[in-house]
Amino acid sequence: MGDNIYLGDRDAVRTPMQWTPDRNGGFSSGDFAQLYLPAQMDPVYGYEAVNVESQLRNPGSFLHWVQNMISARKQHSVFGTGDFEVVDVANEAVLVFLRRQQRDHPSEDGQLTDIVLCVNNLSPDAQPVEMDLSALDGKRPVELFGRVPFPRIGQLPYFVTLPPYGFYWFSLVDELGDDLK
Repeated sequence: MGDNIYLGDRDAVRTPMQWTPDRNGGFSSGDFAQLYLPAQMDPVYGYEAVNVESQLRNPGSFLHWVQNMISARKQHSVFGTGDFEVVDVANEAVLVFLRRQQRDHPSEDGQLTDIVLCVNNLSPDAQPVEMDLSALDGKRPVELFGRVPFPRIGQLPYFVTLPPYGFYWFSLVDELGDDLK
């Protein structure tokens, strides 16, 4: 959104913000020729087609996707401060890792471990992956964005198929809360 590769130097990525489909993308009501840099006029990526106002109205927009990613990051501090552990898999196109973090919890032992499993397809093709997660036997993966529970982890290899450049981020839980049953 907003890039104009025909402008020199870094100006290509400094075009006016595309707020609305209105004149100059809602960035300025001034004359087009008086802007420091021209508004993006591309029929696919220009301000009339891609702008904040239209992205806010579309729950499937890139803006909403980014907001959901930021929300997941804020809800799971393990992404920023947890331990990082790579999970070895045979498929070189797939990166799998765990993030773990101990935190205080008002329970018998006073500690709770947050665990997030990240499974990432780095390929333009759908990819199957088998993971040895037997050390996490009994945990149930719950997909972070849709809150969809997956089958419990057991002693056998755990298998998922990822779409091209797809990913799953799972919170690993002991029991499903009432909202997921």
